[in-house]
Amino acid sequence: MYLRRGIQISYPLLYKGLKSTSTGHQNLIPTSFNSKLTLFHSQSIMGMVFGKIGVETPKYEVIKTTEEYEIRKYAPSVAAEVTYDPSQFKGNKDGGFMVLANYIGALGNPQNTKPEKIAMTAPVITKDAGEKIAMTAPVVTKSGGSEDEKKNKMVTMQFILPATYAKAEEAPKPTDERVVIREEGERKYGVVKFGGVASDEVVKEKVEKLRLSLEKDGFKVVGDFLLGRYNPPWTIPMFRTNEVMIPVE
Repeated sequence: MYLRRGIQISYPLLYKGLKSTSTGHQNLIPTSFNSKLTLFHSQSIMGMVFGKIGVETPKYEVIKTTEEYEIRKYAPSVAAEVTYDPSQFKGNKDGGFMVLANYIGALGNPQNTKPEKIAMTAPVITKDAGEKIAMTAPVVTKSGGSEDEKKNKMVTMQFILPATYAKAEEAPKPTDERVVIREEGERKYGVVKFGGVASDEVVKEKVEKLRLSLEKDGFKVVGDFLLGRYNPPWTIPMFRTNEVMIPVE
């Protein structure tokens, strides 16, 4: 399961790790399995290139559909999240991805107390967590602001854990204290789906249009938007799945 007053999603570090693993599998797998493995690997990668989503996604009920958006009610879930200053990752707002990937064991031994590997899900969620003030905990701020203010924004990135974890205490405890396990209750969002690259400009346009549509139809917006990105970076842009989500009552 990244945003600017919202969220975005990315798999850059996981992709890097997968490349490293795939180049070495010929030395790890018996020769008799090489051809089948190569075929499976090729089909899997090709599927992702063309936008196939082969991992678990959140459960929700569509309660209204219009030409412009859907209103969805999401079931309760458990999430692993990390909040950080992008400057800790050389300004990369997706920098928390590796922290969470290590927790679930996406690239090696899982960094949790069991230890237990946890399946990857989609989308990966990131959102602005507020403004960094004098090295204290972030506070919520309004969207917009100067470039200097934007540089001080904290980011929260979140992986929704598989539905097998119904309560926070059922999820393996992280060994990295930056990772927090929390429960997400039932929630309702106005959602618009779109393809292509989820650039800041495109996301801003989608958010503004969705917000206006929701308010026009009488929905009360109760929080900042989320941007979900479902695909790895090697997916052809026209086949990518992105979603802007705005919480409503």
